[in-house]
Amino acid sequence: MEDLSKEELYTVSYKTESLETCIRQRHSVREYLPKEVDQTIIEDCLRLAQLAPSNSNIQNWRLLIASGAGRERIVKALMKEATTGDAPNIPPLPEKYRHFRSELGRELYGAGGYGIPRSDKEARDKAVLRNYEFFGAPVIAIIAQDPALANIDSLSSGMWLQTFILALTEQGLGTCVEVSVAGYPEVLKREFGTDLDILCGLAIGWPSDSKLNRLHTGRGKIEDNVKWVKE
Repeated sequence: MEDLSKEELYTVSYKTESLETCIRQRHSVREYLPKEVDQTIIEDCLRLAQLAPSNSNIQNWRLLIASGAGRERIVKALMKEATTGDAPNIPPLPEKYRHFRSELGRELYGAGGYGIPRSDKEARDKAVLRNYEFFGAPVIAIIAQDPALANIDSLSSGMWLQTFILALTEQGLGTCVEVSVAGYPEVLKREFGTDLDILCGLAIGWPSDSKLNRLHTGRGKIEDNVKWVKE
């Protein structure tokens, strides 16, 4: 396949959504309509995302994407591992960051989300398993990269992923970035037939009108993340 031409890469289509609109509209979608996503829409978004920056322009992101029967096979393998195999291999969060996860859990499982009481462990476990079904999204994807690269090169993959997600948002599609599925890298490598390093998963589809999709999490103060040095 030939490289994308510079004309194709840099010609502006003048779509209506502003960058600010796409950023503010993007959120984690956990309920999807049973409606197929036209592959050409995703391909258009991929062309736009190809403009993301990367170290020495190595463009190291790799996307493994599945729909239809391929999606069903991969989800089935993940669900089997999640229900009968070992716990997912996900590094624990350091103590000082755990309160963020706790706050998200209270919102997600509270009245504005799943509405599952803390005492109902069975229902909570079922909700957790929805991660491995990609929340019913018709298109599932895995972001990966060459194992020969350094950890710092994951930054380039992250910049590409955000660009891709915003392009999908502009098209009206919903997404959910998933760390959970990366906890079973060997399953994903086997099912996708790859030896790439698995970084994370991505659910893609048309959002439903579920109250789950009206859940928007808060953010901290800018000062918590930024330090200005002027002298």
